[in-house]
Amino acid sequence: MRKICIFASHYFPYLGGIERYTYNLSKALMALGDEVLVVTNNDVKEKSFEVMDGIGVLRLPCFNVMGGRYPVTKPDKAFRNHLKKLWEKEFDLVLINARFYPHTLLGAWFAKKKGIRCVILDHGTSHMTVGRKLPDLAFAAVEHVITWGDKWLCKEYFGVSKACCKWLEHFHIQAEGVLYNAVDAEKIARLAQEPVKDYRNAYSLSEDTVLIVYTGRLLKEKGIFKLIEAVEKIESDKKVCLFLAGDGEEMEAVKVRESERIKPLGRLDFKDIVSLLGQAEIYCLPTEYPEGFPTSVLEAAAAGCYVITTNRGGSGELILDKSYGTILENVTVQNLKQELERALEQKEECRLAARKAQKRVHELFTWDKTAQKVHNLAEQGVAK
Repeated sequence: MRKICIFASHYFPYLGGIERYTYNLSKALMALGDEVLVVTNNDVKEKSFEVMDGIGVLRLPCFNVMGGRYPVTKPDKAFRNHLKKLWEKEFDLVLINARFYPHTLLGAWFAKKKGIRCVILDHGTSHMTVGRKLPDLAFAAVEHVITWGDKWLCKEYFGVSKACCKWLEHFHIQAEGVLYNAVDAEKIARLAQEPVKDYRNAYSLSEDTVLIVYTGRLLKEKGIFKLIEAVEKIESDKKVCLFLAGDGEEMEAVKVRESERIKPLGRLDFKDIVSLLGQAEIYCLPTEYPEGFPTSVLEAAAAGCYVITTNRGGSGELILDKSYGTILENVTVQNLKQELERALEQKEECRLAARKAQKRVHELFTWDKTAQKVHNLAEQGVAK
């Protein structure tokens, strides 16, 4: 048994790719017999310590910058008390999920002071963006400053995709390798065949209506409004319906677009998401966000959906070419509309592509493979 401490800037109930990576990796490590503690920020004002699904979770006080999207450590008395208790624990490995948060520096400092092997795992492929020039420039500058501190404190870096490893070169960092984002492919394939809800029946849709799905946070940078507009513009004789599963800062703006073709569902639990994916023909993530390797893309492919996404992050490592799915080089409403209409026309080709992508997920992107690599790092356990 190895003891592993995972520093993650956000964790459940905050829902995003890094949070799901942290949870799924923790569960897979526990299945190998390891003990895991997640150290995160209390950006959602939950209990400071609890055990969630067998995983110990320590939440530290923080300031919620950007509405919680960028938590900053709050070094108050409660923080010092938590840090003192954490200091008394022994670990074989400190794994830090994401490189560009102040929380990263805390984790790297903790590992260095304790003489514990430290690995920083990158989840991005470009600078954080909010879609406005001056704030974007400011965040890029902050990211460079934090990364300078990271490099002084920690010497080992990995990416959740090869694309993330390539992005690290921008900061003059040579990655040691890839700890792929992953899914429980067998569980998803099974649940997709055992739906907990019939979405066609629930929304009075005919059997020949093609279901298009988006899952994830509702952010403008994820391309949700371009996707909505593209679906609205598909020829009226085509029977299609777009389901958007997720919440986020654009939730209200998405709700007002609800129509016969557009169905906002809000936040769904995992079984409901997989049920939806299992009944859908097409999954679309037209993201322009600095993705690492979107979990939602892997889940959709594992459930048997035809995937349409962009070249942001590691999606191209799953969707190798047109025989696996579609990678959009440029996200416009017109491009999305054309690609969706092509998928509607070429149903058999898309079914074959979806099967190839599903097979590739089962072969390469599973948590047992990623967890074994992390376990081996803990077992070697020598700080650089």
